[in-house]
Amino acid sequence: MKISYRKLTVSELDIFIKMRINQLREEGANKKFDLEPALRDYYTRHMTDGTFISWIALDNEKIVGTSGISIVEKPPYFGCPSGKIGLLSSMFTVKSYRRKGIAKELLSRIVNEAREKGCGTIQITASSMGVYLYSDFGFVKNNNFMQYKL
Repeated sequence: MKISYRKLTVSELDIFIKMRINQLREEGANKKFDLEPALRDYYTRHMTDGTFISWIALDNEKIVGTSGISIVEKPPYFGCPSGKIGLLSSMFTVKSYRRKGIAKELLSRIVNEAREKGCGTIQITASSMGVYLYSDFGFVKNNNFMQYKL
């Protein structure tokens, strides 16, 4: 098995979106509406303007791992003087390829993208499966995070 890595292209969005939906289902989402059009719209717009970047892992030409980061900007603050934050998402590895270092390599590449884009911090809402990966990489829990659902 020879895994290669490269950035996602718009031509691969069909597969990427299917993998994203599979990831959400695997993490427990059970909504029954079609999320594909909204995901296609989001990824197309934000890949075009450079505010969404994804690295993918391939076994030959088959996508076996995905990653993504959305670059958002808030007013600068002492913890993040640039105001740029990377929101990590779409970290997913096909089951038969897990525990082989693929997610760690994808995470490393996507963190470097955030650094190059000037992000001062990266945030993620981690699934129970991903907590160990992120903790080992150096992510720490922020107990100040709160959410209000609209």
